[in-house]
Amino acid sequence: MQLTGYALRMSIFIGEDDVRHHKPLHRVIVERARDAGLAGATVLRGCEGYGIHAMIHTTRLLSMSEDLPITILIVDREDKIRAFLPELDELISEGAVLLDEVEVLSTDGVRRP
Repeated sequence: MQLTGYALRMSIFIGEDDVRHHKPLHRVIVERARDAGLAGATVLRGCEGYGIHAMIHTTRLLSMSEDLPITILIVDREDKIRAFLPELDELISEGAVLLDEVEVLSTDGVRRP
């Protein structure tokens, strides 16, 4: 799919230990995004962070924390991103979803003027 111009980036912040029906929540979200026909999704695992409860989760050896932060990035046209939001309402009990406008220059490795 060719996506250039202005689009929305959805950043979804959840915990690594979050699950839905015994599957990692990030995997469920990515599968649903694919099924919804969104342009693509990327899952990033954080090395440290905290959320609403102010508990720091880290990969530092002495802390041995689990439930590290996970960010899922999805970029697509605004109408498709907004149509996907009800799916997230159903899936996410704790976390955050951010939307911001981005300019997509290329999706195939060739920069367009």
